[in-house]
Amino acid sequence: MSNIPKEAIEVIAQSIGITNLSPDVALSLAPDVEYRVQEIMQEAIKCMRHSRRTVLTADDVDSALNLRNVEPICGFASRDALRFKKAAGHKDLFYIDDKDVEFKEVLESPLPKAPLDTSVTSHWLAIEGIQPAIPENASIEAPSDGKKAEYKEDGLSVDVKLPVKHVLSRELQLYFDKIVDVTMNKSVSILFKQALLSLATDSGLHPLVPYFTYFIADEVARNLNNFPLMFALMRVARSLLQNEHLHIEPYLHQLMPSIITCLVAKRLGNKFTDNHWELRNFAAKLVASICKRFGHVYHNLQPRVTRTLLHAFLDPTKTFPQHYGAIQGLAALGPSVVRLLILPNLEAYLQLLEPEIKRHEAWCVYGALLFASTPNSSRLEKQQQSCDK
Repeated sequence: MSNIPKEAIEVIAQSIGITNLSPDVALSLAPDVEYRVQEIMQEAIKCMRHSRRTVLTADDVDSALNLRNVEPICGFASRDALRFKKAAGHKDLFYIDDKDVEFKEVLESPLPKAPLDTSVTSHWLAIEGIQPAIPENASIEAPSDGKKAEYKEDGLSVDVKLPVKHVLSRELQLYFDKIVDVTMNKSVSILFKQALLSLATDSGLHPLVPYFTYFIADEVARNLNNFPLMFALMRVARSLLQNEHLHIEPYLHQLMPSIITCLVAKRLGNKFTDNHWELRNFAAKLVASICKRFGHVYHNLQPRVTRTLLHAFLDPTKTFPQHYGAIQGLAALGPSVVRLLILPNLEAYLQLLEPEIKRHEAWCVYGALLFASTPNSSRLEKQQQSCDK
């Protein structure tokens, strides 16, 4: 018993011009037609699976016909919608409406537009590590379908963005790991000096800048009692700033708090022999160089730094090492900062300092004030250097 009715065979025969097909012949042909259709469909399903798809298309059927050395069916495409019509004289028989096309219409129809010539265009994938918002660069957006929207306390919606995956080459990963290892464990070796020289001169380190700035900020926050490591981190920061090939401006917001911390922290190191005065001097010069280099790019950079240092300088609850770092930082910013911020407050601060002048820390602060007030005096410079010994 065939699933294809004999009426279907009769309609197909009539469509190709056979009008005298007997019912017995149609009944005998139906099982054979069903077998051939099953063969073609099995081959078409194989083509579909090899194409990694789950929907059978007309192209799959054409491929199956080619495998069986049968001419493909013309006039059907995968995107064409099938239109069925009821066969005349048959109650439950339908056929696909196949519209006849005149050759004259085909010949007189306009030619399709010529395809565009092959061309090559260029665009920026990233500028200084930031992807520009242009049509050529695909934007990364958070999926919104099927997820509940998030809102702030004031009722405004939260714009959720997916993180951008940052891909580093194997060589850069090994380089970063080696620099981190040398900085953490071998900061007094010749290898560390070579690493600093590489950081200051290598032209291919821009992809590592965000990783280095995060590394410095994280280690400074966790290792204030480790004086050698703090000094090594500041030297790494200086090398990065000295590298003319790196565009470090977008990452100053991560780097500046770490340097300011080394300048005005309450305590640096946990040993009496740790020369934190030298570290504060180093950080002061580093802050001054950053303000001088990037002050024209970020106009509020130096005002914010001076505001922080002035607050540490005038706060009587701060320790003398903190006052020392603030004074050195203000003095490194230039004579105008000294004239506007240090000298007007000098008399009031000396009254606070005088009762403690016999202490070594207070004497170092006194020397920093004298050095800031008269920077051309070689005698006071030698006195200032005595705090570093």
